[in-house]
Amino acid sequence: MTRASTEKSRSQQVIERRDFQLLLDALMAKGYRLIGPRARDGALVYDEIAAVADLPVGLTDEQERGTYRLKAGDPERLFGCGLGPHSWKKYLYPPELRLWQAQRQNGNMTIVPEPHAPERLALIGMRACEIQALAVLDKVLLGGAYVDRAYQAQREQVLVVAVNCGRAGKTCFCASMNSGPRASTGFDLALTEVLERDRHYFVVESGSKVGADVLSAVPTSPALEADLQKANAIIEQTAGQMGRSLDTHRLQEMLYASTESPVWDEVAARCLTCGNCTLVCPTCFCTTVEDYTDLTGETGSRVRRWDSCFTMDFSYIVGGHVRASARARYRQWMMHKLATWKDQFGTSGCVGCGRCITWCPVGIDITEEAQTIRAQNEAKQDTGTRRKKTS
Repeated sequence: MTRASTEKSRSQQVIERRDFQLLLDALMAKGYRLIGPRARDGALVYDEIAAVADLPVGLTDEQERGTYRLKAGDPERLFGCGLGPHSWKKYLYPPELRLWQAQRQNGNMTIVPEPHAPERLALIGMRACEIQALAVLDKVLLGGAYVDRAYQAQREQVLVVAVNCGRAGKTCFCASMNSGPRASTGFDLALTEVLERDRHYFVVESGSKVGADVLSAVPTSPALEADLQKANAIIEQTAGQMGRSLDTHRLQEMLYASTESPVWDEVAARCLTCGNCTLVCPTCFCTTVEDYTDLTGETGSRVRRWDSCFTMDFSYIVGGHVRASARARYRQWMMHKLATWKDQFGTSGCVGCGRCITWCPVGIDITEEAQTIRAQNEAKQDTGTRRKKTS
């Protein structure tokens, strides 16, 4: 899908709240299956939607380290919730994917390739940090010598309807990662919800020809300067509300210099190695491959499943486990996200969504651990400088 994300100016229109259903209808009329946020079992999930009523209307959320709950918000707001435990990744890089099947016939084994049948998906309500996460996965799964064909096939059938954040959560730190709260690229349409006492509307920006074509089927009016100012003010206010921040200046080299730091022991004393942080992360891509056969041995299959670098077996090779301790596994995860990922793929593996903080049962905070590493390195440098001055 071609996106005109490099254009200096984009058309911006206004959709009134009463016409928002028509936007969903226009997408469905073009053959898209709509996936959007829904409230289920006390959390925000991404699932199929067809109507405005399917959205978490009137709800917001409360997040802190190891804490999450939905609660009543503005009764009219459609996108008042932030992020839940789900990420959009599961629709492009599914938790379980059968790679091929095998059948035995007349003593011969035949491999039957698994057909990839991508759907036309419209992802409604994707936040800026999550768009950045997709860009990161694109580099990992499409940018190297070995392309993930299933991911590629589905990625080409995805239309992104972004929503600029009107509120930051207490575990959000996307502003410090330059990945939000405004969606600046990678979308087909981007919405900013504006709710006033006497008016409820969306300022809509087209990011691609596909998005513009969809918008042309919906009643809109040109965005006035006052509309744009209000939308921009909402996003700027959100940027100033971040509950966390991550200073990335020289962080990579500081992490490399801290492989034997006692910080890892301190984290390991709390870490349950449950893998929650990797399961909710929108960029983690680790998998394992498992083979299955039926009881007769006549048919078999090979399946790829999500895995986690926090599981003991993930690093098992002949002779034992490479990372047998919680210390080694947490260090591997954090070092990969913030340091070695850059060497591999030219970008950070963290987009500042804060999910790993919210959904850690013991409330381990990656921004806090990074700051501890930074403080330790700076203290060492200060000590070294003083020694040079006195010698």
